[in-house]
Amino acid sequence: MKLIPLADRVVVKMIEAEETTKSGIILTASAQEKPQIAEVVAVGPGGLVDGKEVEMTVKPGNKVITAKYSGTEVKIDDEECTIVRISDILAIVE
Repeated sequence: MKLIPLADRVVVKMIEAEETTKSGIILTASAQEKPQIAEVVAVGPGGLVDGKEVEMTVKPGNKVITAKYSGTEVKIDDEECTIVRISDILAIVE
């Protein structure tokens, strides 16, 4: 199954959090922060949303930073993705 986002929505897949610190300490699952870096899977068309013109500035394959607790989590074909608004994407990671 394929997700096709509508309007100003973007489908992202979260990149797993590091399990060890830079110094080599292994973190338990409860000590890990929710990941904020994600890879863009699909992008909606943008256009007129709530009376304002929205331009989509990301494309599939971009790595982005999202707002910490934004979006709607969905599971399609045993793969977890999050659907966020373009305004919930804070930056593109290069």
